[in-house]
Amino acid sequence: MATSSPASPLSQSNVLTPIRHWIDRIEIRSAWFAHLVCKLIPCTCPFEHKFTLFGYSFHTPPLCELNPFYNEFVFLRFRALSYLSDVCGEDVTKYIC
Repeated sequence: MATSSPASPLSQSNVLTPIRHWIDRIEIRSAWFAHLVCKLIPCTCPFEHKFTLFGYSFHTPPLCELNPFYNEFVFLRFRALSYLSDVCGEDVTKYIC
């Protein structure tokens, strides 16, 4: 008699996959939207800091990589920069760190 394996709980990647695909399918079709994306998504992770408190140095790691959609947002920003540069012919150096 064969026993069936217990139902495995949904993993985080399985639950988030539809949202990742949705972000990947966002198309940049206007300069206004491309500028908005470039302004909202920073070019570097803003959470990494080095600070000194009472003579001790502390370092907080970049927490952006804990965001499950980090790579998708970075690629969306890249697509927006490419749209502004290639399609609109704009100078995008103000958005590059």
